[in-house]
Amino acid sequence: MPTTGRKTAKRVGAAVLALMVVAIALIAVVMVVTRPGPARPECRVTVSDTTYRLDIAQAANAATIAGVARRTRLPDHAVTVALAASLQESNLRNLDYGDRDSVGLFQQRPSQGWGPRAQLLVPTYAAAAFYRELVKVADWEGLPVNDAAQKVQRSGAPSAYAKWESMARDLAIALTGERPAGIACRFHTGDITSSTATLNSALERETGVTGVGATQTPVGAWATAAWLVTHAQEFGLTEVALDGRQWTPSSGRWQSSPAATELRVEKAPARP
Repeated sequence: MPTTGRKTAKRVGAAVLALMVVAIALIAVVMVVTRPGPARPECRVTVSDTTYRLDIAQAANAATIAGVARRTRLPDHAVTVALAASLQESNLRNLDYGDRDSVGLFQQRPSQGWGPRAQLLVPTYAAAAFYRELVKVADWEGLPVNDAAQKVQRSGAPSAYAKWESMARDLAIALTGERPAGIACRFHTGDITSSTATLNSALERETGVTGVGATQTPVGAWATAAWLVTHAQEFGLTEVALDGRQWTPSSGRWQSSPAATELRVEKAPARP
């Protein structure tokens, strides 16, 4: 073969090899990009045919709001009003900032007499403060959700809470135990942030229930189960079981478990 022909063949071969290398690299990139990763931690609330998705922190805050109402023996309507207010004000997030000096789940202002800033950033305190003002409203139980929330919050957007009413009511149905197994959360057990915290003391502080083994009505037991599931990552819970159903964080749903009768929980081993 002439020298020129050999050089041309070598150039063509090198170009083909380079194209093959690029193609293999692109395939590898596509495989990495499209390979399904671990499921994102989240909680799902399902009532009737509607499902809402919340992240773990939002769900825990919502359950705390419902729990404080239970502790103070308020009706479920109070939970709906409070959840609608928090959905509008902070999207159920415990914000350390806001308009002027507003902070927390309800964007309460220390300068307006709601309490010290540090305490307003504690969800149980903020929820209790909201309920204290709610029960002062004349005929609050008979008012529409938006109107009751506005009487407490005195917002510059007085109709803003109405758009959250349906979601707030469904969340309340699940979190107060009216709908058994209405909320389920999914997360990786490796993401557990604490397995040494005292579960029963937190449960009593937020809901008034003295412990997982406390005697409760069926509805009350499901309200406690909802609180446990939404706080499971914080307290290292790997199972909640009740009334023939079992929840685990890996499944992210309630499954049939005939042996599960009384409310019980399992915790991850304490970290060193």
